Amino acid sequence: MKPALFAAILPVVALSSALAFAGDKPPANSKPVSAVASSLEQQGYAPISEISFDDGRWEVEAYKNGQKRELRVDPQTGKILSDRPDH
Repeated sequence: MKPALFAAILPVVALSSALAFAGDKPPANSKPVSAVASSLEQQGYAPISEISFDDGRWEVEAYKNGQKRELRVDPQTGKILSDRPDH
């Protein structure tokens, strides 16, 4: 497998693994987790280490500017509802 293709597939596999342990099921009108992850990466949150769905929101653990962050994201809009340090 070409390195670039492997690098593109690896985050999707990692997200799929993290989602396997998610607590709740996202509503039918939610953005796909891949779209949420892509949007967060475009905003500088990378790498993303975990995404799960709980209490009606995407819960995301990611890094930004070298700091580990815990995000809560609206499932319908993809808007970040909270962003705090994750210790």
